[in-house]
Amino acid sequence: MSLEAHYQAIRDEISKVICGLDEVIDFSLAALFSSGHVLLEGPPGTGKTLLVRTIASALNLDYSRLQMTPDLLPHDITGSSIYRDDKHEFEFCRGPIFTNFLLVDEINRASARTQSALLESMQELSVTYDGSRHELPEPFIVFATQNPIEQEGTYPLPLAQLDRFMFKVHVPYPDPESEERIFREHHATGGRSNPELMNVKPVVSPADLLQARDTIRETHIRDEVIVYVRHLIDATRNDDALSVGASPRSGLMLLMGAKAWPVFPAETT
Repeated sequence: MSLEAHYQAIRDEISKVICGLDEVIDFSLAALFSSGHVLLEGPPGTGKTLLVRTIASALNLDYSRLQMTPDLLPHDITGSSIYRDDKHEFEFCRGPIFTNFLLVDEINRASARTQSALLESMQELSVTYDGSRHELPEPFIVFATQNPIEQEGTYPLPLAQLDRFMFKVHVPYPDPESEERIFREHHATGGRSNPELMNVKPVVSPADLLQARDTIRETHIRDEVIVYVRHLIDATRNDDALSVGASPRSGLMLLMGAKAWPVFPAETT
């Protein structure tokens, strides 16, 4: 199957559960196919977590979910060493981060110390513990949700954490037509929506996703586009309205996302 076919197959599965979030879905899938991570921000109850769970259900990948809380510690994410009496040595027990698709729910309810446990993994696809490096499986994807930082019990994400997300996407309240459809189709679930029970099937395998990413990486970019992106990045560093400008990493993410976007069917973008 082509990259366009994989995209449409996932979108068809998402449409069984989610409606009225077309732009959010497009940004999410653009990041998914171009090796990026996504941060979804919006008020509670707008379908952020359900969207990520639905995308996970449409992918034939190992999936883990982290519910972030103020008392969560870094080793609750990465794993820790446990002494084995039978072997007379410490053995590293892998945490939930060792997966293909990781949902970090309400990421800004965890402390900065705990959030930092994700930094190495999101950039280098590995975890270093007690001086030993442990590789994460490929592909490795992080989708995080957060409530607006003005809400009680939230912590602002450090710049180093924000910089590792390809897209920060605002999830709005649905339009009237979409909201009526949600009420009509899901009122009987009583807030217990489950993508698998709603017939969402895995349609993309790890090999499919890795092949799609290779296709996007190999897509040629004209020099004019590279110069244009460099000017955009430079403009953010000289704008008095911004305290911190965009990093070179953000420019690379922008180029990868731009290469992914044109392959999507025109009617959905």
